[in-house]
Amino acid sequence: MTTTAPALLQIEQLSKSFGGVKAVQGVSFAVQAGELLAMIGPNGAGKTTTFNMVGGQLAPDSGRVLLDGEDIAGLAPRHVWRKGVGRTFQIAQTFASFTVLENVQMALLSADRRLWQFWPRAASHRRADALALLDGVGMAQQAERACSELAYGDIKRVELAMALAHAPKLLLMDEPTAGMAPAERVALMQLTRRIARERQMGVLFTEHSMDVVFGQADRVAVLVRGKLLAEGTPQQIRDDERVQQAYLGTGLVLEKHA
Repeated sequence: MTTTAPALLQIEQLSKSFGGVKAVQGVSFAVQAGELLAMIGPNGAGKTTTFNMVGGQLAPDSGRVLLDGEDIAGLAPRHVWRKGVGRTFQIAQTFASFTVLENVQMALLSADRRLWQFWPRAASHRRADALALLDGVGMAQQAERACSELAYGDIKRVELAMALAHAPKLLLMDEPTAGMAPAERVALMQLTRRIARERQMGVLFTEHSMDVVFGQADRVAVLVRGKLLAEGTPQQIRDDERVQQAYLGTGLVLEKHA
């Protein structure tokens, strides 16, 4: 994606060590509004540490995390969330015994800072808005079903609707397609890309499925041993000899997937 607009998310010289281990060393990259940026790398590359510094789970030793120009580095996750950063998780987090609709209503209660009202108020809270969110992810027809009855791919869609409840500027997705079949993986990320474009919401995601990375991301950032090795379009990353060398022997295939 080519743009001259200021970056929605700007990571500047981010570093983090654990004891004598330098997990992340001077990493810098940016995410534009409406863009999907995949962050990949071999095991131990520093992806999770970087991801968690953006989300507030970890405070960096140095560097900045700028969201719309405001430094949010070191803020607690709840404050990062209030600044406009949503998140989905590798293992989907929903209330299994609640209906699909109730799960999204709970997310809206949280967005409205009214979780103290909890149940039974959630059953009537912003029902139309919750249904609109579900319609946006293709789950409105299953609104009254318990999440425990859903296929895993549908649960991931519900989690996405919940993450969108407070209209985030930036969405963090940690291994969003883990445990999903190939067709489900592609469908979820195509949906995410459409929503990102419509809302002009930036998306930063980590992912091990190369079909998702090279088929759905606008750009890719490659981390190796805590440093940013390469950044560019999927084609540029696929053709980069340094990236190919870093992945030799890892079992990952960097060829284009159908």
